[in-house]
Amino acid sequence: MNLNYTDDQIAFRDEVRAFLADNLPARLSEKVKSGEELTKQDHEEWHAILNARGWLAGNWPVEYGGTGWDAVQRHIFEDEMTKAAAPRIVPFGIAMLGPVLMKFGSEEQKAHYLPRILNGDDWWCQGYSEPGAGSDLASLRTTAVREGDYYIVNGQKTWTTLAQHADMIFCLVRTKKEGKPQEGISFLLIDMKSPGITVRPIELIDGSVEVNEVWFEDVRVPVGNLVGEENKGWTYAKYLLTHERTNIAGVGFASAGLEQLKRIARLELSAGKPLIENPLFAARIAQVQIDLMAMATTNLRVISAAAAGQAPGAESSMLKVKGTQVRQEINALTMQAVGPYAMPFPSEAVDGDNAPIGPDYARAPTGQYLNNRKLSIYGGSNEVQRAIIAKAILEL
Repeated sequence: MNLNYTDDQIAFRDEVRAFLADNLPARLSEKVKSGEELTKQDHEEWHAILNARGWLAGNWPVEYGGTGWDAVQRHIFEDEMTKAAAPRIVPFGIAMLGPVLMKFGSEEQKAHYLPRILNGDDWWCQGYSEPGAGSDLASLRTTAVREGDYYIVNGQKTWTTLAQHADMIFCLVRTKKEGKPQEGISFLLIDMKSPGITVRPIELIDGSVEVNEVWFEDVRVPVGNLVGEENKGWTYAKYLLTHERTNIAGVGFASAGLEQLKRIARLELSAGKPLIENPLFAARIAQVQIDLMAMATTNLRVISAAAAGQAPGAESSMLKVKGTQVRQEINALTMQAVGPYAMPFPSEAVDGDNAPIGPDYARAPTGQYLNNRKLSIYGGSNEVQRAIIAKAILEL
């Protein structure tokens, strides 16, 4: 999504483009374009390339190894990354845990974990949702009982993205049962290699294994792995979720998806003419582009506020709702544009021996459509976000 950039911003954009042209492995870019699942090694390779340039943590201040970029620079970087079909930066350590540790962690935790996030020594996952405690996260039941210098953790987390790769998990646990449920939650950092942890994969509708169940049975966690104060974890969780929901808006992903949709619509025919010339279809594309421009502007405002030390408020909920709606509309329009080439079983679309007859651009849309149905649910369902907006902004 282009803005009216200053000369310095144009120079920065050109620097990012040159870096991507010289350093983004073509093999990774092709996997992203085709919708092929990236391995842990793929992500680690790209993270290492970015970290060597000092560009892995665009949302971190310089003193912690980040870039110190302003909101527009971060927007430019994300935009150029998506245009180049670069792998996304896995958000759990960089975009979620990092800001929490910087604001609420001890000096020892910052000194130990932040460099390890950047260097790839720790791969993090997020232990929030549970069976019966997803959008209603305050009802979580995983417990942590203190015994001397350790917490003993028992319970279950679910929908834990990429937990099969993780070395560490940041986890919400119940440390007090009395009083309001939000007042008895703590924020723990747990080593996934600890005895008593079991990871079980969940196969998704698109055939991928992206999320997992994680079981804790008498897992011993050092007290030093508590972030902030005991029973104050709800405050830290809300802070993290505002950053997660802003990230979920996915302006860059939506921009790349919209450009791909336009390309397909120029190639596919409707009544003997390019589909993009169909007035009804063109009107839907135009509406998506208008919504995306408004969303990009709001996203810049929220990022600017966060850079000034403010935690995003209800605006992050607005971005989460609108961002997921826009991305799902782009997915639906792309499926419609591809038409009969849209494969019902996307795993077959990237298998060279079983690949369907049809253009290359027909391989990815079905998997993206099916997988992105989750966008309006995870990170707090859109219904919950509307309630937050109604309470915080409309005072209902």
